[in-house]
Amino acid sequence: MSDTIFAPATAAGRAAVAVVRLSGPRSEHAVRTLAGSLPKPRRATVRPMWSAAGVEIDQALVLWFPGPASYTGEDCAEFHLHGGPAVVGAVVEALLAIGLRLAEPGEFTRRAFENGKLDLAQAEGVADLIDAETEAQRRQAMEQLGGRLSAIQARWREALTQALAMFEAAVDFPDEEVPADVAQRARPLIEALVDDLDAAAADAERGTRVREGFRIALLGAPNAGKSTLLNALADRDAAIVTATPGTTRDVIEVPLVLGGYKVILADTAGIRPTGDEIEAEGVRRAEAWGQAADLRVWLVDGYGEEQPVMPASLRLGDLILLTKRDLGEGHPGLPGSPFTARSPNDVAWVKGLLTEAVVEALSGSEQPAATRQRHRELLTEAAERLRSALSHDDALELAAEDVRLAARALDRIAGRIDPEQVLGRIFSTFCIGK
Repeated sequence: MSDTIFAPATAAGRAAVAVVRLSGPRSEHAVRTLAGSLPKPRRATVRPMWSAAGVEIDQALVLWFPGPASYTGEDCAEFHLHGGPAVVGAVVEALLAIGLRLAEPGEFTRRAFENGKLDLAQAEGVADLIDAETEAQRRQAMEQLGGRLSAIQARWREALTQALAMFEAAVDFPDEEVPADVAQRARPLIEALVDDLDAAAADAERGTRVREGFRIALLGAPNAGKSTLLNALADRDAAIVTATPGTTRDVIEVPLVLGGYKVILADTAGIRPTGDEIEAEGVRRAEAWGQAADLRVWLVDGYGEEQPVMPASLRLGDLILLTKRDLGEGHPGLPGSPFTARSPNDVAWVKGLLTEAVVEALSGSEQPAATRQRHRELLTEAAERLRSALSHDDALELAAEDVRLAARALDRIAGRIDPEQVLGRIFSTFCIGK
């Protein structure tokens, strides 16, 4: 990391203010070259900005953050410019002319990680905070950025260290004055830790759903009213609605916010046997999306002329709505709740029903510690290693090795031993300038 990087940290386009960030050993040289002199650390100072040809570019606020007391741990600077594209472009050209290079996505935060300013879980919290679209996502990201998962992981690591010390004492000093049951004393520690890891791994699914969105599938036969309901809930014409059965051939996804949580609502093709190749593919996609959905809402035309066919593949938690109740008398004895998408009150009732389901699934007494599939996999791996350790009643060397492997899995949550390709994949998801 001997080179110095820079990047616009604000979105492209016309704006009142645009920020350009710098990090690296030549940051001071860049500030002196473009702004004439170095301001006092962490004090915003107005400076004229000059090009390499000596042409004044802008009047800007310049901030100087000498390392290690900076975001990346290196010398850093920020130029707060007027937000016209020409101004930003001229500053970019001036920085390139003195030998700085544009940062790659996530490179600022990666440098913060590699310089010990953040661990990997906190760095992921930065990315989640940038991407947060809802209040729930913001709260969860702030918890992770604040180091909650890292703190819990440190407590787990300490318990593993204690257990490992007991095993190694029994293995390495069998003839010394070591209690005969020292290895057995590790068992309660490991059993309690397995329970904690299992609970955290299970709760990681909730964290993932908060981040990525709770998936709700609208399913049912053709012309059951799925697209009409989608449009009503989205309050726009997201899907084509016609009287012709089978109009929807693909999955149409609409993001919503319900109860403060991000939701992905999907209109799907009508499920029925068909010889049409295109429609058959739509049915396959509908069924696949429904299988992966967190909540499935089956729409049944309960007021048509023909007796409706009820869903054959219901699972626990599925909702059944009887559509088109505004058409008159319905078919008696059908399970489900009647409504019509033509009634604002009925649509509000359905939205409330969905909101209640989302909040019940995603809310809790506190934010989940783990929020990504990566976390869940590592927690599960650590728990499995500890179960293996508990199974080695007499082979203490094998039990100790399993405890070491569990500790390595937990260390990878914070990024202490992650391989280079894993780090590259994680930080490549960041935006430029962060």
